[in-house]
Amino acid sequence: MPFSPDQIIRPEILALSAYHVPPARGMIKLDAMENPYTLPPELRDEIARLAGETPVNRYPDPDAAALKAVLRKALGIPDGMDIMLGNGSDEIIQIIALACARPGAVLLSVEPAFVMFRMIATFASMNYVGVPLHPDFSLDVKAMLAAIARYQPAVIFIAYPNNPTGNLFDAVEISRIIDAAPGMVVIDEAYHAFADASFMDKLAHHPNLLLMRTLSKLGLAGLRLGLLAGKPEWLRQLEKLRLPYNVGIVTQRIAEKLLEHRDVLLQQAAAIKVERSLMSRRLAELEGIEVFPTDANFILFRLNQDHKAGQVFQELKQRGILVKNLDGAHPLLKNCLRVTVGMPHENAQFLAVLQTLLVKIEAKA
Repeated sequence: MPFSPDQIIRPEILALSAYHVPPARGMIKLDAMENPYTLPPELRDEIARLAGETPVNRYPDPDAAALKAVLRKALGIPDGMDIMLGNGSDEIIQIIALACARPGAVLLSVEPAFVMFRMIATFASMNYVGVPLHPDFSLDVKAMLAAIARYQPAVIFIAYPNNPTGNLFDAVEISRIIDAAPGMVVIDEAYHAFADASFMDKLAHHPNLLLMRTLSKLGLAGLRLGLLAGKPEWLRQLEKLRLPYNVGIVTQRIAEKLLEHRDVLLQQAAAIKVERSLMSRRLAELEGIEVFPTDANFILFRLNQDHKAGQVFQELKQRGILVKNLDGAHPLLKNCLRVTVGMPHENAQFLAVLQTLLVKIEAKA
């Protein structure tokens, strides 16, 4: 009689819940931090021609040399730094965790943070340590330094801006963490297009610093392209874990073409930043809502005790608007929802429906 899955699969994997992506067909989708804008018609036509000419019967360039050259120029990656590409940032996080997973090794991050830091630590059999942020979601640098001294983490992940809170941590405090860390420190700049800050120019100054970016939030989520920049001595080792041909030929060629038109993507990011300011202001005007500062393409807000986040989430969903319910994800996120900045008409509809729901709930209280 063959073994059952629970006799074969590791207990910590059996205990996990799979990462859930809710269906969104026919809904206003404001839950996944995507750029809501499509590409201009002439650029879509150019991509269609390019895809038609792509030899999909052949394997892609395993090193993606042409794409790396375009990325180096477009993102201002310093001379002397190497680049590793991944199938989105998730694969890069997994490669780093697998490479560092010596017995007893610790992966450290803040809490709340990007959920995949914790999940991938489990995948790789690393010990995970999450250091709580202050109640205002600022970095508790004293607690971080104490955790570093205690656990001697092999790798530290810090999102800048942070997800799901949206704020930028103090750069000086992050530099203190980098200097204190015995292992790698990976700064995840997934939302760089919406923030006016980066550690890219610090790569040469810290021997243990690596920087992660993705094109997903910039408008290319469907291509699944992430990258890691850092010193060659780190990336040479990490490349050994990258699976061959992990970035497909269509992704490589389309990304190259779109980065030639990066101005279009940056204009869309600028429009999102304008809408972000408008949405934050209008949300703050609603009774019973606390809005948190954001440098990303989403807004975190908390409902007061009379307005239960789960109830508002479900009511929005019933009306065709999908946001992210974070209530229960972490104690600091009690009664919190996160909304992605969409197109102006989507944002206006979300705000109108939300206001109606709050009035309705208040009347029943």
